[in-house]
Amino acid sequence: MQIFDVTDERFRPYGRIVNAGDLDELITNLSAVPYPPEKTQYVANTAALADTKAAHRLEQTLYGGVPTETGYCIGHNHLLNCLEFHSSSEINVAATDFVLLLGKRQDIHDDLTYDTDQLEAFLIPKGTAIEVYATTLHFAPCEAPGQDGFRCLVMLPAGTNLDLDFTVDTQDPMNRLLFKTNKWLIAHPDAHKEGAFVGLVGENLRV
Repeated sequence: MQIFDVTDERFRPYGRIVNAGDLDELITNLSAVPYPPEKTQYVANTAALADTKAAHRLEQTLYGGVPTETGYCIGHNHLLNCLEFHSSSEINVAATDFVLLLGKRQDIHDDLTYDTDQLEAFLIPKGTAIEVYATTLHFAPCEAPGQDGFRCLVMLPAGTNLDLDFTVDTQDPMNRLLFKTNKWLIAHPDAHKEGAFVGLVGENLRV
């Protein structure tokens, strides 16, 4: 699989590099979080990241002051497994190099399937902050070539990724993909993601 740099023009439909100012505190605090014993770990919000000047600045400048949660996704991963999207942009800060597999929500078929051969891979270097657009399909990062593990800060509107406490109206077929609050998910059959809609067609891509 060809991996493009995040500065490549191919990244433009999926998101943008943001001028986020001094990120050293966020990167240092995230670097101190131990890796999980295996696979990946996602934490939606943690004070060590959320209660920092940098996080407050990102909330104000990139979300216009809308309350946010600041957490992380860290661990070891080489596979696509799933794709998700939100009704809002997501901010990522790279505390290590990592690779994102990205697609376009517009390419989801009417039957809610998606062809994995449409995905593109991008290297996000350590220290880079990006905005991932709401129309972008994405999931957990993959380790960059030569790296042992990845660390990615994740900022989203407050309340994202909570368990659903309501029954969603599926009159809009897209809501068959609603998996958590503000999280629509399509899984690959190989991922065995309990409760998720299985709709990724093709190879479970490996980086």
